[in-house]
Amino acid sequence: MAEAPRISEAGWEVMKVVWARSPLTANEVCQALSARKDWSHRTVKTLLGRLVRKGAMTFKPQGNRYLYRPRVTKDQCVHMESESFRRRVFGGQAASMLVHLVRS
Repeated sequence: MAEAPRISEAGWEVMKVVWARSPLTANEVCQALSARKDWSHRTVKTLLGRLVRKGAMTFKPQGNRYLYRPRVTKDQCVHMESESFRRRVFGGQAASMLVHLVRS
């Protein structure tokens, strides 16, 4: 499986849907997000395209539509984000991060 790319906050919303129920069409992703996001179909398609370009997602043509599925796991992305946060905020010190999380 590919290394996890950096994913935007909006990208995480799309990825959560696809991780939970792939493969999905863009319309199915829009429907799943409609309860919590007021995004247009075009916005969702833009986010899907970005995630494909970043390597977080892949698609397969099926007739006149595309089926989207993740190329990286949620665990891979969580690990990458956690490591990035630890380096940026705690200077790479895992113990400092753990102490902060326990205290808060």
